[in-house]
Amino acid sequence: MGTFKLIIGITGASGAMYAHLMLKRLSGLRDQLGEVAVVVSETAEQVWKHELPGIPLDTFGFRKYPPDTFFAPIASGSSGYNSMIIIPCSVGTLGRIASGTADDLMARAADVIMKERRKLILVVRETPLNLIHIKNMERVTEAGGIILPASPSFYMKEQSVEELCLTVVNRALAIAGIDTGQSGFMAGSGISS
Repeated sequence: MGTFKLIIGITGASGAMYAHLMLKRLSGLRDQLGEVAVVVSETAEQVWKHELPGIPLDTFGFRKYPPDTFFAPIASGSSGYNSMIIIPCSVGTLGRIASGTADDLMARAADVIMKERRKLILVVRETPLNLIHIKNMERVTEAGGIILPASPSFYMKEQSVEELCLTVVNRALAIAGIDTGQSGFMAGSGISS
């Protein structure tokens, strides 16, 4: 059992497959993880059911917190989480984080991670971007966050949508500081070297 403490945020942006593959991937990396806390927005629950019918969200055994509570360890810097990945991250959530409006547990947890100078990784899923989105990305980056667009790589000539999405998932995990078992340009892929 590892000691790495990770927060996963799932917003209502389209791209529930990214979140599903992240949770699935983390299930296989439990030896590195001390704790995984998951916060899911209400809209994310609806999008998940629409995009991934028949795949329950609560099958991975991670602790899930409701977005409307602040009585969760991830709302406090003293809980010592190492990193947070929001996947997919809506531009609405990006905007709340950029403005410091911690009006729900997701934004509060992101705020805590940044104030503690830990890694916040936002897998933004929106296209095209307007200037407000870009300015919000700039503000989060200047505050220490990392913007990781949900842009799959094609290095290994992936054969399925799932394989393409895994390139983003593995990249986010590697940036967070979790060993995914890949190296070099293959680090974005789900394929072993």
